[in-house]
Amino acid sequence: MLDDAGLRALREAARLSPENLPLRQHLAGQLLAMGYLAEAEAEYRAALVLAPKNADITAGLAEAFVRQSAYGAALAALEPLLASPGYPPKLGVLAARALLAEGDTARAAHRYHDAVSRDPSVGDADLAARLSAPPVPASPYPAPAPAPAYPAAGSPPPDGAEVERAGFSFADVAGMEAVKEALRIKLLLPLQQPELFAAYGKRAGGGVLLYGPPGAGKTHLARAAAGELGAAFVNVGLADILDMYIGSSERNLRATFEMARRNRPCVLFFDEVDALAARRSDMRQAHTRQLVNQFLAELDGVDQKANEGVLVLAATNAPWYVDVAFRRPGRLDQPVFVPPPDAAARAAILRILCRDKPLAEMDFDAVARATEHCVGADLKGVVDRAVEAKLQQSIRAGRPIPLSTPDLLAAAQTVRPTAVREWMSTARNYVMHANDSGAWDELMPWVKRKW
Repeated sequence: MLDDAGLRALREAARLSPENLPLRQHLAGQLLAMGYLAEAEAEYRAALVLAPKNADITAGLAEAFVRQSAYGAALAALEPLLASPGYPPKLGVLAARALLAEGDTARAAHRYHDAVSRDPSVGDADLAARLSAPPVPASPYPAPAPAPAYPAAGSPPPDGAEVERAGFSFADVAGMEAVKEALRIKLLLPLQQPELFAAYGKRAGGGVLLYGPPGAGKTHLARAAAGELGAAFVNVGLADILDMYIGSSERNLRATFEMARRNRPCVLFFDEVDALAARRSDMRQAHTRQLVNQFLAELDGVDQKANEGVLVLAATNAPWYVDVAFRRPGRLDQPVFVPPPDAAARAAILRILCRDKPLAEMDFDAVARATEHCVGADLKGVVDRAVEAKLQQSIRAGRPIPLSTPDLLAAAQTVRPTAVREWMSTARNYVMHANDSGAWDELMPWVKRKW
């Protein structure tokens, strides 16, 4: 509800004269100036229907989006005009603000300096200070197609999916050598040695589906892959995509891929991907199938180079629920099993978990033998419990007391690694009774073990 009588009068006048473009544009500007951002967005949208190529109206709509933190929508609104030579410089400054907010400093600096070089009056001292970089060339990767704007009835992309920088690499991931090697060949080496792979027609990019029991380190491995490359990392959760409004989930998914393409090389990680890529044959509602269709379309890209430099990693505990279309070559065509760690890997994980703590002489191999069937998350729980007990002793003693092997062994007695047993039981049913295609042959040696 608008509190200002003048704005209410303007809105009523616009209602009575809906084709009056100057009046509607003036109302939108007043709403924006007074902070009624959602109302300003709606008025600018209505004005754009009357004048689709009006740069001032587009700038106002983009400003409303930026101030609502809907940076992807702002860039989508600006993209058609930015693609034209001689676009108004103020649009370049708006684009720079949105790009910087999404973490794309290089393209933001390029847009800003290009705009200011053509019209110094549009300069923004605060933005220039935040960029603090000379003009840089545009990205060598092809520009992504503009994403559609968001409808007033729906909601902009959630703020949860953000561009990160991983602070560790494969050296910080204990064990899983076969998994790391599969990721190197499939995803990392084409970026690290592009000339060699180009000779065989292999492009940088692609997708891998990581699957295995809960807590085995799939997310940790994805972050390490980004750190190994020095690439951007985008961790996509269900809340970042799913929306109550029909069509908004698909737009959120598209906006997420657009963000990854603007920040390439980039590792785009989808956790619990079976919720976004479930079998369409199990779905009763058309709009849920549309989300799967959109996901497949984004993996394919609009052309051969659309996803070049975008590495898609997806993780799931239930790969048998993922639609078979995702395993087509060029998509998530290489399922990689992330197994529970063996004794040597458990010892290595414990060393990494304890390396920043005061330690007495440790026998990590003994603790590893006492934690059979534990995954990485279980081992972290063991260390955390041992640390809590040792902290209580240290508080009473008034000094740090080193962590010892008996502390870890005592904590290990309190952990019950049921997740692996339950997962293997479920996997056994699929491997033994629903594996006509041979998709789960890799699991055969594992499910035959005693858990």
